[in-house]
Amino acid sequence: MSDAPARLLSLLSLLQTPREWPGSELAARLDVSLRTIRRDVEQLRDLGYPVRATMGVTGGYRLVAGKAMPPLLLDDEEAVAITVGLRTAARQAVAGIGEASVRALAKLEQVLPSRLRHRVGVLGAATVPLPTWDRPTVDPEHLTTLAAASGNRERLRFAYRRHDGTSGERLVEPYKLVAGGHRWYLVAYDNDRDDWRIFRVDRISEPRPTGARGPARALPAPDAAAYVSDKLHRLAPVYRAVATLHASVTQVADRLGTSTAGLEPIDADSCRLTSHTDTLEWLAWHLLSLGCEFEVHQPPELVAHLRDIGGRASRAAGPPPHTAPNGDRPG
Repeated sequence: MSDAPARLLSLLSLLQTPREWPGSELAARLDVSLRTIRRDVEQLRDLGYPVRATMGVTGGYRLVAGKAMPPLLLDDEEAVAITVGLRTAARQAVAGIGEASVRALAKLEQVLPSRLRHRVGVLGAATVPLPTWDRPTVDPEHLTTLAAASGNRERLRFAYRRHDGTSGERLVEPYKLVAGGHRWYLVAYDNDRDDWRIFRVDRISEPRPTGARGPARALPAPDAAAYVSDKLHRLAPVYRAVATLHASVTQVADRLGTSTAGLEPIDADSCRLTSHTDTLEWLAWHLLSLGCEFEVHQPPELVAHLRDIGGRASRAAGPPPHTAPNGDRPG
């Protein structure tokens, strides 16, 4: 093999196989001399690939873990498997993996040959993710389009469905993707509204890069995650709950696993809770998880929310079983 760059790539592909390669076998595979193999190994080391050589009858060359992650060569099957795996991981906003999956997926799909794109597309069309309760899924292709436009500072057009069900066209300068609460959010500068906005990715359809690049704008927050968190907190209505709990302060504090802050004793068997501000859903779950009887004094919205939860739970359980006069249930 006389083409040096092609030979280096072939050598790297062989060394990525998890085994020890004798120099003589590598030389035979690549149809070169042992001297050429030693020179090519040194070139790979200069490029940052940690190739270890061992002496002896069973010695040879192998690629080992280094201080940094060098570029890898993938065959067709490996590329398809990794792309499908990354798409699956990117579909769910899992902490610590979702954003990394999208970045890796965007890099991989940028160089994926068309024949492999077709295979990935066919496999994706033939499989359906198991839906999860109250967790909207997103299109991985949308994520990679948004990620690529963000990295290139390229303006983007897409259709967006608002919370009231109406849709409209948006022209934005994408900044960052943020994963949180099992949802994806796009932080972007909205050109039509001349202001920063966040967009739920599951409500975005037909994202189209325009080819035009926008200026580098300063986000009005320390980072994209902080911006999304602040915006969501402002948009969500929050309440402070006041409730009487039929358990002692010590019992409630033990169940909460916290101090007695916000708890005021009434007597030996009851106390009053004044909660921090939060959403109705969280306050209701918080109270129900205490495992004791309670009465909510305020806010009235929480009382109504608990009635709604109780009604739905009662309807789900159905009517109580009929009990015979002697206390036995009919067989």
